[in-house]
Amino acid sequence: MRHSLPLAPQFYVTAPQPCPYLDGRSERKLFTALQGENAEKLNNALSRQGFRRSQNVLYRPSCADCTACLSARIRVADFAPSRTQRRVLRRNTDLSRTATSPWATEEQFDLFRRYLDQRHADGGMADMDIFEFAAMIEETPVKSRVIEYRSATAEEGRALTAVCLTDVLDDGLSMVYSFFDPERIGSSLGTYLILDHVEIARNAGLPYVYLGYWVPGSRKMGYKANFAALEIFKSGEWQPIGNPEDHSGETHPLSVDPIAEQVARIALPDTRSP
Repeated sequence: MRHSLPLAPQFYVTAPQPCPYLDGRSERKLFTALQGENAEKLNNALSRQGFRRSQNVLYRPSCADCTACLSARIRVADFAPSRTQRRVLRRNTDLSRTATSPWATEEQFDLFRRYLDQRHADGGMADMDIFEFAAMIEETPVKSRVIEYRSATAEEGRALTAVCLTDVLDDGLSMVYSFFDPERIGSSLGTYLILDHVEIARNAGLPYVYLGYWVPGSRKMGYKANFAALEIFKSGEWQPIGNPEDHSGETHPLSVDPIAEQVARIALPDTRSP
């Protein structure tokens, strides 16, 4: 009798490079290719274990002497916006949402460039051209959507105001990458996109919204701790964040398990179920 075996992807480790979140530290990632007919199952399984998708790669931080980066997600059923977040929702009532297939446009790229030039001019994407942008949006072997937000009050028609590349998992929405109009000061569009994704997930009956990584001590990533019903993936399991100040990144060599042990603990999906 022939049996299908669990997926057995190969895992690799990137070379160390400067950490984009914490000064004076270096980052390293554990990653595997995302391809083939079982890509959806692998993306679902590894997302539940703290991995993120970038095009056709799944990765998770595996730094040599630091465990500061923690995957974060919102429990949709238990989420309620704070008073400040309710104000953000009111400030953006002029925005309308459209979900499309993952197809890049020049209009999206123009907004993306303006966003990078003003918000992340020294970041790793600063030199990305339109072909690389198209690859980021379109090279996806899983169920993905581009969610566009347009302003109904724009002087020159319905101007594109914000965009989020979103994966649809079996247990939630994963916000892969988002960008927005940097001139819309005071609208807190980054927060608004998360709030709206919570609403999309709630309407779809999906329990989680995956936000990427929360990094204690990082000004860029600290805002994620402001969302209620937030969970973090820590010590191999999802747990409520509790008091954010209780989580500080370990920064000594013994804080990180060997790569072989990390890989051995990854639970892979079985291909026998449809």
